[in-house]
Amino acid sequence: MSSSDPSGRAELARLIADAQRVVIFTGAGISTESGIPDFRSPGGVWSKMKPIYFQDFVASEERRREAWERAFTGRAGWVGREPNAGHMAVARLVASGKASAVITQNVDNLHQASGVPSERIIELHGNASYAACLECGLRHELEELKALYQATGDLPACRDCDGIVKTATISFGQAMPAEPMARAEAETLACDLFLVLGSSLVVYPAAGFPIMAKRNGARLAIVNREATELDPYADFVLHDEIGPVMTAAAPAN
Repeated sequence: MSSSDPSGRAELARLIADAQRVVIFTGAGISTESGIPDFRSPGGVWSKMKPIYFQDFVASEERRREAWERAFTGRAGWVGREPNAGHMAVARLVASGKASAVITQNVDNLHQASGVPSERIIELHGNASYAACLECGLRHELEELKALYQATGDLPACRDCDGIVKTATISFGQAMPAEPMARAEAETLACDLFLVLGSSLVVYPAAGFPIMAKRNGARLAIVNREATELDPYADFVLHDEIGPVMTAAAPAN
């Protein structure tokens, strides 16, 4: 369906109403309406700076310093924004019991900020709003790390084991986290409607979940501004802005 199609928004509302268990899968497109850039489009993050691969981060102090400069200055623009209407609609679906989980490719913490309980959010690519030790896994808050870095110039290190600390995102070349992937698979196989919001569906293995749901008998709905490679397999496709679409599909009471 074309952009801003009222009948499409009404049809999505019916699909959600008819479903017993919805899983919502979100990509960068839901957060661009909050002012967070996506990754691959012209003007996106990777058109402005090259990704730092995990192996390079671990091996090179220079690359670690570059990564922390990006994090502390907010150059990538991944954090520090507010949830938009799309996030709030997703939160309402979770709160109502209609949606069992939110599987997200995003690292911006906006689903948590919108009120979705952390235990209902499955972050496939981690979270940029805090850091973790690569050795022992201890969580570190960015503001504390930033203050120490600005005071001393020393690269962040774990306060417990002195291991390398990194933002809690999954970098290129870093293994996908086993536990979130397993949870995402279980939720995908348990749903009867798999709703994609704002993902180009080109990054695997994450993009395999919509087809997994479809093959397991769930209905597949995709809302994205641009066409995706999985559109032909979906039961419902709408090329539109996510905030207005989801506000119509999951209105506030």
